[in-house]
Amino acid sequence: MDVHLVDGTYELFRHFFAVPSTVDSNGQEIAAVRGVLSSVLSMIERGATHIGVATDHIVESFRNDLYPGYKTSEGVPPELLSQFPILEEALESMGVVVWPTVDYEADDALASAAHKAARDDRVSQVLICTPDKDLSQCVVGTRIVQLDRRREILRDEAGVVAKFGIKPQSIPDFLAVVGDTADGFPGLPGWGVKAAALTLAQYLHLEGIPKDWREWHPTIRKARSLSESLFTSWSDALLYRTLATLRLDVPVFDTVEDLCWKSPRLATFEEYCMRMKSPDLLGRATAVSSHR
Repeated sequence: MDVHLVDGTYELFRHFFAVPSTVDSNGQEIAAVRGVLSSVLSMIERGATHIGVATDHIVESFRNDLYPGYKTSEGVPPELLSQFPILEEALESMGVVVWPTVDYEADDALASAAHKAARDDRVSQVLICTPDKDLSQCVVGTRIVQLDRRREILRDEAGVVAKFGIKPQSIPDFLAVVGDTADGFPGLPGWGVKAAALTLAQYLHLEGIPKDWREWHPTIRKARSLSESLFTSWSDALLYRTLATLRLDVPVFDTVEDLCWKSPRLATFEEYCMRMKSPDLLGRATAVSSHR
């Protein structure tokens, strides 16, 4: 079997900014929820059998305690935030396993699920469905891969190396020095994408980088200034790497069979479909479940 793991937060954001506004009878914005439901259902229609969706039920996580500048829900449109609980409930009524994260982030749940699913010999491949660069650290050979569904790009370990110039396990170190504006940490002075890639292509992790810049590989330009920046800001670099490292211990499922999609909970799912003025979703879900 293949296991599909979906970044529900990314999907909700993407649909919120891509589709026209629609409200239900109570004036609640629901267009993005409807878009995500249709998108996940299309995966099932195309043959996905084992599927899990992770969402940021609360945007803030344990990382906000580690670093006060880490991303928060500030600035996120309330019409978007209000759709998270609706999406989670609607997906569950459609029969899909959902992980609404509170203390962790959705990315942590996806990483944990991928790590656990890949250990099961019955699983042929784990597909993490998101273009988010953070999840690239989870890619392992051709067994755990990253799928950008919108652009139809499948990225295995060789693809990560081709894109970033480094192996997947170096991604947290890479983000630590270049920074991540989306997550709210700045990186280190003087460290750009190219310098980070050249350095971490030679030394897998920060600890492997020689403290004496004269011992650095000759392909790395400005080794002296990079070294000074790194080792004078060493504690910051390690903190940023901790922020960028996805957790593998989030409770997700007992066995991959828990992720097997069978059918929607008809009465409840019908209510959501009517609320979203999308009776076609109910028909599609019923049709595909009758062939499973």
